Amino acid sequence: MYFGLSEDQIFFQDNVKKFLEDNAPIDVVRKIANEDDKKTKEDLHNGIITLGIDNILIPEAYGGLGLDLLFATAVAQSLGEGIATLPFAGSYVMAPLAIKYGANEEQRNFYLNEMSKNNISFSVGFSEFFGSRNESELSFSNNKVSGKTFFVLDFDYASHIMVSNKDGRIGIVSLDSDGIEVVDLITVDRTRIFKEIIFKNAEIDILENTKNSNEAVNNAIDAGRIIIAADSLGASKIMLEKAIEYSKERKQFNRAIGSFQAVKHMCAEMASELEPCFALLWHAAHSFDNNEENKKIMVCHAKSHISDISKMVSKKATEVHGGMGFTDLLGLHYWFKRIGVNRHILGTPEIVREEAASAQNL
Repeated sequence: MYFGLSEDQIFFQDNVKKFLEDNAPIDVVRKIANEDDKKTKEDLHNGIITLGIDNILIPEAYGGLGLDLLFATAVAQSLGEGIATLPFAGSYVMAPLAIKYGANEEQRNFYLNEMSKNNISFSVGFSEFFGSRNESELSFSNNKVSGKTFFVLDFDYASHIMVSNKDGRIGIVSLDSDGIEVVDLITVDRTRIFKEIIFKNAEIDILENTKNSNEAVNNAIDAGRIIIAADSLGASKIMLEKAIEYSKERKQFNRAIGSFQAVKHMCAEMASELEPCFALLWHAAHSFDNNEENKKIMVCHAKSHISDISKMVSKKATEVHGGMGFTDLLGLHYWFKRIGVNRHILGTPEIVREEAASAQNL
């Protein structure tokens, strides 16, 4: 079976790509990453919202577009290509899916309608479920939450945070509530914001259907992993293109370095390893959308394999550029660092491969 994108998905993807090319070139990304231009970042967010990326996975009955994860995956590839300084995986993919699968009808009606009107936006912290730490001890009791959640996604513009405990129970906390402390989590990727949140007996609204089932948190994490893999794949695609372009322009010994066999081999290896990743990614998204029996395995394979291939591409593409690849002049490091951080978001390759093995009873 051939796995590819439809004309509508490609059209949506190209619109996002064109928006970022026109409004967020590398100089703008550099300013935002250095926290020198917060207004432009906010304008970018408001602008891309008009394309509908915030409503992709919200059902039409609640004011959304009612599209599927494959659409969101196509968008995520463009966001990775443009090293977008914008929320997506947590706010606009994981959160609506967690509500779809975990909320009762009353909760679903309230949160999804408010999200579709852009009155509520979520950051997401599910680290306790798939990679808890001894010092976190996130606990729910009597509609209160205490403890820590690490590596919170999409804190930008969030009005609420969605968290999960180690049992898969999901709760929603307003960021205006008492008993919340926000700690900056500094990573090498300055294009995105990550936080650590400390709760001290804060009010929480538990999604009703997660009290006896972890289906919602598993689905949200699986979808998030596909989106992060798509982001890395988009970033890797650009790094490969930049390496090939540079190899045609840079000359040594009166010859373009791309004519040297060693450089040819590096570019050929990157291209041959990267190309199959597109079908793997789209197959994983298709499996999720159709709730196929092997969807967990496909998700884990996509996240782990694309993480490894993207790491290889980012390293070799930088090597093709030589010393220039390490400077800020070309900005190549923004894609490099984004790929590196993506490798750890929602589980490293080692963690997700272990989950894949467990899903196959190995």
